[in-house]
Amino acid sequence: MTKKIRNLLISVLMIHLAIGGLASTAAAKNVLLKVPCSVPFSVPILGDDIIGNIADTINKSSDTLKVKLYEPGKLVPALEVLDAVSSGKTNAGYTAAFYYAGKNPASVLFSSFPFGPEPAEYIAWYYYGNGMKLYQEMYDHYGYNVKVLPAGIIGAETSGWFTKPIESVEDLKGIKMRIAGIGGKVMTKLGVSVTMLPAGEIFQALEKGLIDATEFSMPVCDEPLGFYKVAKYNYFPGWHQPSTVQELLINKDTWNELDESQKTLIETACMSATLKSLAMSGGMQGAVIKRNAEKHNVKNLYWPQEMLSTFEEAWKEVAEEEAAKDTMFKKTWEDLKQFRAEYKTWKELGFLPRTKTDSN
Repeated sequence: MTKKIRNLLISVLMIHLAIGGLASTAAAKNVLLKVPCSVPFSVPILGDDIIGNIADTINKSSDTLKVKLYEPGKLVPALEVLDAVSSGKTNAGYTAAFYYAGKNPASVLFSSFPFGPEPAEYIAWYYYGNGMKLYQEMYDHYGYNVKVLPAGIIGAETSGWFTKPIESVEDLKGIKMRIAGIGGKVMTKLGVSVTMLPAGEIFQALEKGLIDATEFSMPVCDEPLGFYKVAKYNYFPGWHQPSTVQELLINKDTWNELDESQKTLIETACMSATLKSLAMSGGMQGAVIKRNAEKHNVKNLYWPQEMLSTFEEAWKEVAEEEAAKDTMFKKTWEDLKQFRAEYKTWKELGFLPRTKTDSN
């Protein structure tokens, strides 16, 4: 090979690499994700600890992809995030699927549902089973132009804050209660008048007597909302939400325009925040429960088995009704039941027996 030909080949190679580099740079367009949130930043774990962590990770890791967060109501109303992202009013949002159960029945199965999986099992279904595939299919099925990613998971919530003790199913009849997701349909079957309110409106409704009871989240998330000031009876366990998945929604047109490195960064940031939220949700509750009892005179009560059995039977009825009405609910429900049946084998053999807690 002559020196002239060798130099020509080197020149061609350098031009090719340069063009490739320019193409790669051009593909990574500058993108600002404007993220309205359904939960106030001040709510521990669910607020800034999850979505703030995701935003911080992305903003520190990319020159071309940035995230700007908005408190509930600042860009869009707290419970309208899904519609806003799908329509392109905003290109991203942080919320939870069960907020939209009225229009999308199957959505609850991807966020939280009565007597559902605990966090480890839920994560296993999402990332090892068919959860991720069905999650996206669910929003596609209902006609939303969004890309969805799990973005945080917490453990069991409290079962609810009540202004008076509940000693029987009869005591539930006529009570007005704020409760999210499909657990509300269970309570409706038992005679409760159910309403849905965003976090920032719950305390005022309790204080004014517009509702007699509420659930929201875990003790550490409930504490800053001040429920203990009005409702002194806090019931456990959280049968209606054994774990709860938060989600990051991105307008699908925006998502499709991102390059692979930007998509990977978002996915990784969401998984990182999910791990952090799981750790925090397990580690922060005991001190709050103790403080509620000793400082705020809250009675921490565990439902007797009779009540739990009643809740479970009502849930089974609701699940079958929903599956009969909605094809996406049925498809997801069948997949979950199959996965959980296999997981149960491991759950029963692989772990020490649960400690039985006496009801109060």
